[in-house]
Amino acid sequence: MVDVFSAGDTSWVLIATILVLMMSIPGLALFYGGLEKKKNVLNTMFLTFIAFAIASIIWLVFGYQLAFGPTISGLIGFPEHLFLNGITINTLHGSIPEFVFIGFQLTFMGITAALVSGAIVGRMKFKAWITFITVWMILVYIPIAHWVWGGGWLSQLGVIDFAGGCVVETCSGLSALAIAILVGKRKDQTLLPHNLGYAVIGTGFLWFGWMGFNAGSGLMADGLAGSALLISNLAAAVGLITWVIIDMIQEGKPTVLGALSGAISGLVAITPAAGWVDIRGGIVIGAVASILSYLAVTYLKPKFGYDDTLDVFGLHGISGIWGTIATGIFAVTAIGGVAGLIEGNANQVLVQVIAVVATIIYAFVVTFIIGKVIDKLMGLRVTDKEEIGGLDTNIHEEAGYRL
Repeated sequence: MVDVFSAGDTSWVLIATILVLMMSIPGLALFYGGLEKKKNVLNTMFLTFIAFAIASIIWLVFGYQLAFGPTISGLIGFPEHLFLNGITINTLHGSIPEFVFIGFQLTFMGITAALVSGAIVGRMKFKAWITFITVWMILVYIPIAHWVWGGGWLSQLGVIDFAGGCVVETCSGLSALAIAILVGKRKDQTLLPHNLGYAVIGTGFLWFGWMGFNAGSGLMADGLAGSALLISNLAAAVGLITWVIIDMIQEGKPTVLGALSGAISGLVAITPAAGWVDIRGGIVIGAVASILSYLAVTYLKPKFGYDDTLDVFGLHGISGIWGTIATGIFAVTAIGGVAGLIEGNANQVLVQVIAVVATIIYAFVVTFIIGKVIDKLMGLRVTDKEEIGGLDTNIHEEAGYRL
């Protein structure tokens, strides 16, 4: 099939790229910053910014080629266009310029790396974070992206992951769990968001940007983009309402933080499914994601004692796992052309489970090894004095507020 340029598709994917960029900066920065303690708000936001900046350099120099270059045994791409040499403004990827596709995919790696920071805010050395996230993007994110989206072995197996259930959500969630375990528990494990207003605004940016994240992943301005947008928004709404209902039953009152968490869990879970399922699938996926993430945050985390500060594993890992498997259950041929379990294709569920298990094992183990090596070389954790006093003043000699 010959690639033919489409101005409409190009315009839409450029807009979607900007929307996903807004998810990281300012969306995730505000969401995480508002949930942390006041003494760490700048450091928390900075971790997001620096991760995205590093991703921007790695992706253009060699990361894109490793993820999307010709596959080497299904494991990694061959870097035939280092520094994007050989790719011109006229080179097409389908109906859009390849530069536009490169930029769109760049934002995915950037936000995935930034997500991991939520597990260790308030207690990790800044230089250790920079070292860790640089190596992590190269050894964890890029290989998984190639497996699923770049023609790697999971793609060859038939996995369907529209916008990142494995590549973004499960990957970041399990990596966050591994590094949180390595860094260890905070001295003060209470979660007292210093500014829920920031978190509300951040969630608004995330919800808004997620429409580009999911609806843009078809790379075309067509009916599928419209369907993905509507179903993504629906899953977020269902997730939010489900968590609010749970809060009212369990706690006797609705909470803003619960509502935000429910919306995020719904968006996470629909990410792999947005281009494959219909409205009925979107409702079930969003509701179940909210329930599972609530159970993970409320019961699983205390039971096992890991200190994932901002519940990256509970929201992104758990909902990402569920959403990826659920895609194999609820996929319908009328939307994305692939049948799932409800249309009699049980094999698709098996393929989705294999992809999830592979991502869980690889992301957790390799992240743990990276963190362990860095801990031996320079140490991962700040001193007790720095942690208690706050990282804004002790590391950056700055303060988020002058009141």
